[in-house]
Amino acid sequence: MAASVQPACLDLHFSGKHPPLFKQTAVFVRCVSSPSNFPEPDSLTDSTDINLSRDQRKVVRIAWEKLVRWSRSWRAKAKTDVLERTRKVVVLGGGSFGTAMAAHVAKRKEGLEVNMLVRDSFVCKSINETHHNCKYFPEHKLPENVIATTDAKAALLDADYCLHAVPVQFSSSFLEGISGYVDPGLPFISLSKGLELNTLRMMSQIIPTALKNPRQPFVALSGPSFALELMNNLPTAMVVASKDKKLANSVQQLLASSYLRINTSSDVTGVEIAGALKNVLAIAAGIVDGMKLGNNSMAALVSQGCSEIRWLATKMGAKPTTITGLSGTGDIMLTCFVNLSRNRTVGVRLGSGESLDDILSSMNQVAEGVATAGAVIALAQKYNVKLPVLTAVAKIIDNELTPTKAVLELMNLPQVEEV
Repeated sequence: MAASVQPACLDLHFSGKHPPLFKQTAVFVRCVSSPSNFPEPDSLTDSTDINLSRDQRKVVRIAWEKLVRWSRSWRAKAKTDVLERTRKVVVLGGGSFGTAMAAHVAKRKEGLEVNMLVRDSFVCKSINETHHNCKYFPEHKLPENVIATTDAKAALLDADYCLHAVPVQFSSSFLEGISGYVDPGLPFISLSKGLELNTLRMMSQIIPTALKNPRQPFVALSGPSFALELMNNLPTAMVVASKDKKLANSVQQLLASSYLRINTSSDVTGVEIAGALKNVLAIAAGIVDGMKLGNNSMAALVSQGCSEIRWLATKMGAKPTTITGLSGTGDIMLTCFVNLSRNRTVGVRLGSGESLDDILSSMNQVAEGVATAGAVIALAQKYNVKLPVLTAVAKIIDNELTPTKAVLELMNLPQVEEV
C-alpha cells in the first residue's frame, strides 16, 4: 500500500513589498495545501496588511494628484481665441437637440448671438417673447441671447458657425432651399444622425451636395447625449469629427465646457455610420423590452448588434476604435438602454403589439431609426455584409415580419464562431 503523502505547505516569496492580493493569495494556497494552517478570520487583516493598504492608498493618491496636475497644466495652455472671435452662431432646426445646443452655445459667452432658424411661427414667437421653446422645452428658460427667426437670410447673415439639426430625411430639400444664403466658407456642424433612404448618403455627403459646394467645411457631432440632460447641464461627452483637423479643434474649443467634454476625431465615416446604425439597433432593443424577453436576451441582442455595426462600418472604411468609442459603443449604450430614447420607445411599442402607423402618428419628434433601417439593409447588400439583427428590424418596420417570428428566426441561425 503506497504511503500517504502529506501536502507540503507552499511558501510564496516576493521581493520587496507585495500587494495585498499576492499576500492573501499566498495565505489561501497555504490553507488549501494544509487545512491546519487555516487562519482565524481576523488574522487576514494583520498590521502588515494594514500597512500595505496605506501604501496602496498612497499610490492611488499620488496617481490622482499627477492626473489633476496634468489636467490643470493642459487647461492653462488651452486656446480660447475661437470663442473670443466668434460673434454669431446659427442653428438650423427648432427641435429638442437643436434647442439644447443653441442654449449651450449661448451660455458659452455673454454677447454671443445665437440665431435659431425655425419653421413654426408659434415656436419662434415663444422663444423670442418668453425665452422658452413651448413645443419641446416649455419648462426650461433659454438664454436671452438665443433669438429665433423664420427668415433664413437673416439667420445665416454673418454667421461664424452653423449647427445643422434638421432630420436627415428632410435635410437635402431644406438645404437646397436656403443654399443661396449660405457662405461657401461657413463651417457646418451636423447634429443629425441617419442615412438618406433613397441615396444611402450620410450628412457629410448630403450637405455639400445640397449646397452645391463640395468644399463646404464639415464637422460631425455625435456621442451619447440626450437633449434634456444637456439642457440640465449634466456631465456629457461627445465627439467632433472632421477631415480638417484644425476645424475639428476649433469646434472643440467652441463647444467644450465644464459639463460638456468634446473629443476630436478624423474618422468622419465611423462617427456618422455608428450614429446612424445605433438608432436601428435601439429599435431592436426596445422590441426585446416590449416583448419582455429578459436581460439575457437584451445583452445578447445588443452585443450582436454592436458586432454588426462594426462589420459594416469597417467595410466602409471606419476605424474599429471609433466603433468602440463615444460615438459608437457610448451612443449605443445610451440609446438602447434608456427610456428617453425615441427609437427605443418605438421598439418597445412594436414589441408590445402596437402598429408602426399608430406609434409614429402619436409622436411629435422624429425617430431616425425607422427610415434608416431600410437604408442600412441596402448598404449591407452593397458591401456584402450579413446583418441579421438590423435586417430583422427593417423587415418588422416594413410589416413583413412579426417580432415573435423574428426572435424565432434569429435564435435558429447557425451556431458559428464569434468574430
